[in-house]
Amino acid sequence: MAEMFLDKFRSLIPKYLDDQWVDEDGLSSSELDAALAEAGVEIPLVLREFYLSLGGCEDLMEAYYYFWDPEELEYDDGYLLFMEDEEEKYVWGVRIDQLDVPDPIVYRRNNRRNAWRSEEGTFSEYVLDMFAWVFEELEPELDD
Repeated sequence: MAEMFLDKFRSLIPKYLDDQWVDEDGLSSSELDAALAEAGVEIPLVLREFYLSLGGCEDLMEAYYYFWDPEELEYDDGYLLFMEDEEEKYVWGVRIDQLDVPDPIVYRRNNRRNAWRSEEGTFSEYVLDMFAWVFEELEPELDD
């Protein structure tokens, strides 16, 4: 299987954390496979490569929103859930019928209303945009 997203996700370490990517920043294939077996879920290629690249990097896995560890992934309401906000008001997922799509569209559920809406971007687009927004917002402004 071709690696489509590994380099994009690995590049986030030097871009936002000013460090080089190392193996420990990601999960090994055997660690990921064991965690997915424990959770009893299948994941799309993009999410697999996300965990292989960044699954061990707490600074990114918990930057603003919280990506679930692979053993915590679950199916609910026709979606594979992978992330939530701190207050658990929202959860993000991809449709179960799209798990064979390499980079599926992301959806967000308002937990209070149990209503899903499309984020109008694929997982890779959404994640890369989210980190850009988070780290640009967190950068201190320079005084003139």
